Amino acid sequence: MENINKNRLFLASCISLIVTAMTFAIRAGILGQLGADFALSDKELGYVNGMAFLGFPIATIFGGLVYNSLGARKLMAIAFVSHLLGLLLTIFAGGFWTLLISTFFIGFANGSVEAACNPMIADMYTDNRTTMLNKFHVWFPGGIVIGALASKFMTDFNMGWQMQIGIMLIPTLLYGFLFFGQTFPKSENIVSDTKVNAKSLLTPLFIFMAICMTLTATTELGTQQWVEKILGNSGASPMLILAMVTGLMALGRYFAGPIIHKLNPPGVLFASAIISAIAIYMMSTATGGMVYVAAILFAIGVCYFWPTMIGFVSEYLPNTGALGMSLIGGIGMFATSIWQPVIGSWLDSAKANALDSGATVEMAELMAGQETLSNIAIFPMVLVVLFGILYTQRKKLEARRV
Repeated sequence: MENINKNRLFLASCISLIVTAMTFAIRAGILGQLGADFALSDKELGYVNGMAFLGFPIATIFGGLVYNSLGARKLMAIAFVSHLLGLLLTIFAGGFWTLLISTFFIGFANGSVEAACNPMIADMYTDNRTTMLNKFHVWFPGGIVIGALASKFMTDFNMGWQMQIGIMLIPTLLYGFLFFGQTFPKSENIVSDTKVNAKSLLTPLFIFMAICMTLTATTELGTQQWVEKILGNSGASPMLILAMVTGLMALGRYFAGPIIHKLNPPGVLFASAIISAIAIYMMSTATGGMVYVAAILFAIGVCYFWPTMIGFVSEYLPNTGALGMSLIGGIGMFATSIWQPVIGSWLDSAKANALDSGATVEMAELMAGQETLSNIAIFPMVLVVLFGILYTQRKKLEARRV
C-alpha cells in the first residue's frame, strides 16, 4: 500500500456514492414534473426509473468481471464519463426515449462506482472491512438526504427539474478531480483470480443470498423511489420523509461496525426484515403524523440491508472476491429495475379503480399509494421467512467466516 493516499481515495469514493444517491433522490423528487412536462403515465415513468436500476447491474456485472484486469482506476474513469453523459443528456432530454437513454447512462455510472469502490475499500482496509464498507455506504442514504432536501428546496422555489439535475454536476467534477492522478491499490488482500471468483458463485449459500438480495433491494429502493407519488397525498411531506428516513439510515450505518460485530449478521438481517415488514404495513394505513412514525420504523428496518449483504459476501464467501461483491449489488438493482414498471402499473390501476368508485383525484392518489405499499409489504414478509432460516444456520456460518 506504499504511496497510496487511502484517505483521499476513500473521500473520493464517498463523494462518488453521494452523486449516485443524489440521482435516486432527485429523480424521485422530479417524477411528477417529468410526467407533466412529457405527458408520461406512471407506467412510463416506471420504465424511466427502471433504466437506472437496469444500467446499475449491467455495470456491476461488467465491473466485477473485469476488476481483476482493469482495476479500480479505469472503472472509476468509466463511472465519471458516464455520470457526465447521463446528467447532460437528461438536462437536454426531449421526451420518453431520450429520458430512457440518459437514465441508463446514470445507472451505468452508479453501478461502476459500486463495482470499483467496494473491492477497493475491502482491499485497502483488510483488517476492518465491514466497518469501512458501512462507513462508505453511509453516503448512499447521506447523499439521498442531500438530494431530497435540494429537490424540495428547488421545487418550493419553482426551480425547474433541469436545474435539479444540473447541481449534481458539481460533486461529479469534485470526485473526478480527487481521483485524478492517484495511485490505486493492486488487489493484494482479496482473491483476484476471476476463475476462482466465478466458480465460488455457484454455491448454495451465494445463490440463497442472491435471491434474498432481490427482495431486500426492492423493499428499500422500490419504496424510496416512489415516495413522492405514493405519499404525495398522505398529509406528510414526501421529500421530508425521504430526507428523515435516509438521515436515520446514514446515522445507523455510521455506527454499524460495533453493532454488526456484536450481533450475528444473519440476526441483523432477520431483525431488519421483521421491522421492515411492520413499517411498510403501517405506512400503507397511516395518514398525517403517523406517516412519520412509520417512516422512522422503515429507516431502522432497511438501514443495514445493503451493506450487510455486501459485507456478508465479503466475509462468508471470500473466494467470490470483487465479482461476488459487485454481483450481489447488481442482482439487487436488476430486481428493482424489473419491479419499477410493476409498481407504476399498481399505482395506475389502483388510482383508476378509486376514481371509478367516485373518489376525488387527491383521495384516489392516496388510496392508490396505500394499496401499492400493501403490495410492497409482501417482499419483507418473505424475507422474514428466508432470513429466519439463515438465522437457524448461524453457528455453521460462523465456522466458515474469515
